[in-house]
Amino acid sequence: MTVLLAGDIGGTKTILRLVNSENPKKVKNLPEQTTLYEKSYPSQNYDDLVPIVREFLKEAKQELEQEITIKNGCFGIAGPVVNNASELTNLSWSLTSDRLEKQLSLERVNLINDFAAIGYGILGLEKDDVYSLQDIEPKLNTPMAVLGAGTGLGECFLTPLESGVYEVFSSEGSHGDFAPRNQLEFELLTYIKDNYNLPRVSIERVVSGMGISAIYQFLRHKYPDKESNRLKEIYQAWNSEENIDLSAEVSKAALENDDALCQQTMEMFISAYGAEAGNLALKILPYGGLYIAGGIAAKVLTLLKKGSFMESFKAKGRMSSLLSKMPVHVILNPKVGLIGAALRAAK
Repeated sequence: MTVLLAGDIGGTKTILRLVNSENPKKVKNLPEQTTLYEKSYPSQNYDDLVPIVREFLKEAKQELEQEITIKNGCFGIAGPVVNNASELTNLSWSLTSDRLEKQLSLERVNLINDFAAIGYGILGLEKDDVYSLQDIEPKLNTPMAVLGAGTGLGECFLTPLESGVYEVFSSEGSHGDFAPRNQLEFELLTYIKDNYNLPRVSIERVVSGMGISAIYQFLRHKYPDKESNRLKEIYQAWNSEENIDLSAEVSKAALENDDALCQQTMEMFISAYGAEAGNLALKILPYGGLYIAGGIAAKVLTLLKKGSFMESFKAKGRMSSLLSKMPVHVILNPKVGLIGAALRAAK
């Protein structure tokens, strides 16, 4: 058996997984992978990835009661990766594949962006790992695309090689310009530019967790009489830099269906989210499927099902008919990045 090491490295936590990987019998098939051991560690408690991995392997050996020989490893990292090296944004870690290979005694280590890991991960998802907003049979050997709003907005795409194996490519499409589609969104654009003193507004400024906060701030500024007393207290505490996640509080109130301003905030957010998904789909033509990832989509699935996401996704004038032929799925499995890192390690 071939044992691989997969990791999902974030500023808050690092999740490691040992995987038994068996080569596929056919070229197009994915390797058969079974999780042997998995554990999460608080990233801030360590000054580097190496001591975490060493601690993890020691614990895995005790748990599995056997010696473990690892061949390859792959780590999805929440930050830019250039030439198999990364300076982590929210940690004082500097990682290079060469150093990790040497210090961890591995043949090969790959460092990839966390969203690229999600791109590989969708190849290993099961039917129950997704919810289909547009359940259409995918076309074989056609591109796929992924976008996901969380703290920021990530995007990537996959293209098939002649062998049928997919290659994943990262994208910085979320930093394109936010394009208002109606008067209210034009006012939102102006508000964000003025409030944050920005020369331009990116899509990520609206379609992300910080986007939910920005939309709520804009709407409470425009409609002060609509703000509920409960959210007014939450907003004031958040504005005082207390440990409060405003976007989470707004989305929670919208899901509870008892706060008009929060509901309007999420309607604007989901509509903009769907529009950007449609923009990505027009550029990639992902007849193999468009996947919605990130920490927000699964949590607000009830709101995504209501229709405004798909309405905005398909509202592309003469090209609307093309978008009606693409599968659209929401990823429900929060470990998709780990799945992807393990599949990339197997390559």
